[in-house]
Amino acid sequence: MDNRKLILVMGATGGIGGALAKVLQLRGYRIRALHRRASEMAKCNPAFEWVQGDAMNAKDVLDAAAGAFALVHGVNPPGYQRWGELVLPMIDNSIAAAKAHGALILMPGTIYNFGPDAFPLLKEDSPQHPLTVKGAIRVNLEQRLQAAAQDGVRTILVRAGDFFGPEAGNNWFAQGLVKPGKPITSVALPGKPGLGHAWAYLPDVAETFAQLLEKAQELPTFARFHMAGHYDADGLGMVQAIAKSLGRTSIKTRRFPWWIVPVLAPFMPLFKELREMRYLWQEPLRLDNQHLVEVLGAEPHTPLDEAVLTTLENLKCVA
Repeated sequence: MDNRKLILVMGATGGIGGALAKVLQLRGYRIRALHRRASEMAKCNPAFEWVQGDAMNAKDVLDAAAGAFALVHGVNPPGYQRWGELVLPMIDNSIAAAKAHGALILMPGTIYNFGPDAFPLLKEDSPQHPLTVKGAIRVNLEQRLQAAAQDGVRTILVRAGDFFGPEAGNNWFAQGLVKPGKPITSVALPGKPGLGHAWAYLPDVAETFAQLLEKAQELPTFARFHMAGHYDADGLGMVQAIAKSLGRTSIKTRRFPWWIVPVLAPFMPLFKELREMRYLWQEPLRLDNQHLVEVLGAEPHTPLDEAVLTTLENLKCVA
């Protein structure tokens, strides 16, 4: 009998869910993954225990969480679509399953919750006045987790900047700065030069969750943390790291073509998402990790050059 602690991962084929599943398995946990095509996924990754089910089906989530020590809620609507229909029902299903089985929820947070009034330095308790519908939904999601904490459902929530890294899924690095699968001749700048921005290397985010999980009994029932990640102070640090990965001293930059976003937004969900989140690139933005450092001693932090090179290799942008 496998006596390792069981963790249910919802979203194991996604960026943060997949990264967390790998890190937690390496730490000795047994991974159960909920998926709508479980048998197909089991052939691709037999190291996980794949179970058939849908995060929108309350019974599927409840059954999959049986015996689980923790539940990773790493699911998001595909293609940024139908947030209003899917996000809150899915977190309600996870909360109900966690409550029924006494499991702890690991919740990747976002900075969508915050509006410009909270910039430039985001703390865990900064005011949440989102500018977008998605931001308002995320505020509601966190409020539901906080309410569940009053009923004994434990949550560890970690917010971070824009994800990048191997198999990170939809993200600004892979869809804005460079083009996957193609040689890099230039890098697009979503923000103005001189404007600081927060980035988070996905394996570091996963390691942060893993270390916090080990300290779960020392944490409050609803525990929130911010990662500083990689703060690009002038908007050019990421560009310089990309150039170094390519063996160059510099690389051409160009402004991201924001003008085309409103034109394509009605027809392409991704561009609608980019349009809504443009405000995150119009002012300096960083996250305060003081609380995280107090708990862990140090934030997991892969050197930027190493993180960027690994990301570009995964995107097949370097030979």
